[in-house]
Amino acid sequence: MRTQHSLLTLAISSIIAVGGGLSTAAQAVVPTSTSAVDTDEHGLAMQGYDAVAYFTEGAPHQGNPKFKVMQGGATYYFASAANMKRFKKNPSAYLPQYGGFCAMGTSLHQKFEGDPKVWHVVDNKLYLNVNQDVDRRWGDDVPTNITHANENWPEIKGKTPAELEKQ
Repeated sequence: MRTQHSLLTLAISSIIAVGGGLSTAAQAVVPTSTSAVDTDEHGLAMQGYDAVAYFTEGAPHQGNPKFKVMQGGATYYFASAANMKRFKKNPSAYLPQYGGFCAMGTSLHQKFEGDPKVWHVVDNKLYLNVNQDVDRRWGDDVPTNITHANENWPEIKGKTPAELEKQ
């Protein structure tokens, strides 16, 4: 089973690196961070996108720095004061799964950058993936990928992406 995951991880890594070129989003992850939240080097989560908008608008919306909240060591931006208020009232309802890291990567025991423009809400939970190609692979078997990611997350959330690549 581990060998099968290693081969699939290699395939996904190849999709990220070769399939359409290495995306800016894939490079944004901080390789030495042990944070369980995917942030840039300034602590901004979700590349500044509004976590609430996926649920209220059904689409990603860029947040505004004047509507910001610190949560779990990361800064989240919101498109409106109303969305900021919703988030403050119940952050866990809106936070992306796996700290915003790529859901498919997490299912493969890796931490890849989650792209806020490549997303799904499944059972009222937000999932991000690194790019459209990886998202299509994730979509081949969403329930199994979520199960694997849920199993892997407790073990990998405190490790650096660089440590996980070596495994």
